[in-house]
Order: sequence, then C-alpha cells, then structure tokens
Amino acid sequence: MLWEVELILFLFLILLAVLALEANDLLVAVVILTIFSFTIALLFTAMGGIDVGFTEAVIGAGVTGIFFIIALFKTSIRTKD
Repeated sequence: MLWEVELILFLFLILLAVLALEANDLLVAVVILTIFSFTIALLFTAMGGIDVGFTEAVIGAGVTGIFFIIALFKTSIRTKD
C-alpha cells in the first residue's frame, strides 16, 4: 500500500486519541474510541494483515464498543456534593 495512506491513517489515529482524551461526555469518548479501533483495523488491512484487521474490526470496534455503551447506560450519574 502507499505510504501516504498509512501516514494519513496514523495522523488520524493521533487526532482521534486526543479527541477521546479531551471529550467531556463519556458517550462521545466511547464513540470516538470505536472509530479509533475501526481506523486501526483499516491500518492493519492497509499494511497487509487482513486477518488481524478483520479481528480488530469485529472485536475492537464492534463488541468492545457495544460493551462500553451498555456499561454506560447501566451506571448512574452521580456528582460530588
């Protein structure tokens, strides 16, 4: 694959990581982390690791994202007094 595409994906990963760390809403952070995981799957595929990319897309972006969202909705919001 072209190194330019890999460089763009790496820069996009750095941007997504910073956005996820700076997000104030937990649901937004989970969505950004899911997009981060899917971008890693694209990068693995671009580098020739088709099986690793597919596994990352299914488990990293799919299952983990769903588990995080379920955990968010099962918890209650409490603030300090």
